[in-house]
Amino acid sequence: MDVLLLGSGGREHALAWKLAQSPDLGTLHAAPGNPGIAEHAEIVPLDMDDIDAVAAFCRDRAIGLVVIGPEAPLVAGLADRLEADGVLVFGPSALAARLEGSKGFTKDLCSLHDIPTARYKRFNNAPDARSYIEDRGCPIVVKADGLAAGKGVTIAETKEDAIAAIDACFAGEFGGAGAELVIEEFLEGEEASLFCVCDGSRALLFGTAQDHKRVFDGDRGPNTGGMGAYSPAIGLSEAQVKRAMREIVEPTMRGMAEAGSPFKGVLYAGLILTEDGPKLIEYNVRFGDPECQVLMMRLKSDLLPILIAAAKGDLSGIEPEWSSERALTVVMASKGYPGAYDKATEIAHLPEAGAKARIFHAGTGLRDGRLVATGGRVLNVTASGETVREAARIAYDLVDRVEWENGFWRSDIGHRAIMREDG
Repeated sequence: MDVLLLGSGGREHALAWKLAQSPDLGTLHAAPGNPGIAEHAEIVPLDMDDIDAVAAFCRDRAIGLVVIGPEAPLVAGLADRLEADGVLVFGPSALAARLEGSKGFTKDLCSLHDIPTARYKRFNNAPDARSYIEDRGCPIVVKADGLAAGKGVTIAETKEDAIAAIDACFAGEFGGAGAELVIEEFLEGEEASLFCVCDGSRALLFGTAQDHKRVFDGDRGPNTGGMGAYSPAIGLSEAQVKRAMREIVEPTMRGMAEAGSPFKGVLYAGLILTEDGPKLIEYNVRFGDPECQVLMMRLKSDLLPILIAAAKGDLSGIEPEWSSERALTVVMASKGYPGAYDKATEIAHLPEAGAKARIFHAGTGLRDGRLVATGGRVLNVTASGETVREAARIAYDLVDRVEWENGFWRSDIGHRAIMREDG
């Protein structure tokens, strides 16, 4: 089967690497891709935001499956258009993608179906939102309603911080994503990520991970798209996973089906582990980045049949096999990220990764034959090991051998898990 993979980040490089191992794969096409993805796929000059162009490519090349990596094309309705043309798609419809495309929609769904989450209120203007902050106090969480590339969430410790976040949203800092916002209570607890592959009626557990959103060591500084991750999430017990599936994921699947927008694709539940049990922070409707990288390192099964089964709406008989090893990824980012940063800085050397590691390209390009950084998050140095500590050692050894003067990274990815392992 010929497959089209859409996206250009570390998530898509990890998916390309895993898909390329399938004996059922014909030609893997990728757009827009990156130099790392080009090691496994034929890069095609295709704008994934041009729905008509993607549809025409699929028709002309008889593409058997389209795998949509990022969230924006899903929210824009690319899956709907392709499915209307008879193309098999791994990814949800636009209506189902509202689970990520609108935080307010998801909170309302939780309220309707008694899904445990933080108390909240929605706003479409700054004065009402400011008044609410004055009444509720802090800490409190302010979220742009729409897609903001992981940067539309503020955990406000003071009223001044909260009001600044409100004003930033309504002043257009996040574009249309900030036209509305959600303000919710701050919940105490450790965060973890739970992934399911879904076929419209059922959700198949597809691993857990723990992301590191803050930019600096010790979980300090502003939120980012993710500075590293490890899998499985050691702090998420088997009992908590079962409870999250029963109380959060399964009611969501039923609710979406009842609303006429059954969910197919990856459902990524961001959880917070409170004293009252797991609660939903938010949903994403695609593989996480950088969580996908550690999941692909641990997945022993052929990925392609799993994606096909979900896209066809029948996951019965699918049982993914996972390595017992831990996997960990360190994000190497451009200095200044998540703020302003220099682009097209040269990456002078990437070392050989070895048998238990990979370097996934997240924001790279070629300029006059030189590998350069083109984004904020640039490389995902990923390794596996018997323990998180071992995986971290292998990954950080590889990081130290990357020659890139403009790069920086956190030095403590997996620190919670390592503390647990050490007792």
